[in-house]
Amino acid sequence: QVQLVESGGGLVQAGGSLRLSCAASGRTFSSYTMGWFRQAPGKEREFVVASRRFSGDAYYADSVKARFTISRDNAKNTVYLQMNNLKPEDTAVYYCAADLGGKTWPSLLSSSSYNYWGQGTQVTISS
Repeated sequence: QVQLVESGGGLVQAGGSLRLSCAASGRTFSSYTMGWFRQAPGKEREFVVASRRFSGDAYYADSVKARFTISRDNAKNTVYLQMNNLKPEDTAVYYCAADLGGKTWPSLLSSSSYNYWGQGTQVTISS
């Protein structure tokens, strides 16, 4: 069983930045592929970015490419999402997720590829 706890959400103005964190339980964090998804009101959950296990290779949604950066600190069992140049359309609940099965791209686009989920953190961008 893996527990994921997100933090770092909040309210910022358009053009601002936020850094989300997701702390994971377990002893083998480097073997987890970590993903970030988001869900806006009335919309389906959508993929944001994933960081593959061991290599750390990252895959971004086109909508966030060049603005968001995923990083991970395996010693701290934590994955981060640095979000810059935020836009009102980035407003959503952000969820981190873990895949323990070594899935590859493009299956990481799908929320069904992930075994564990955090509770989510609200990000609100004002215009």
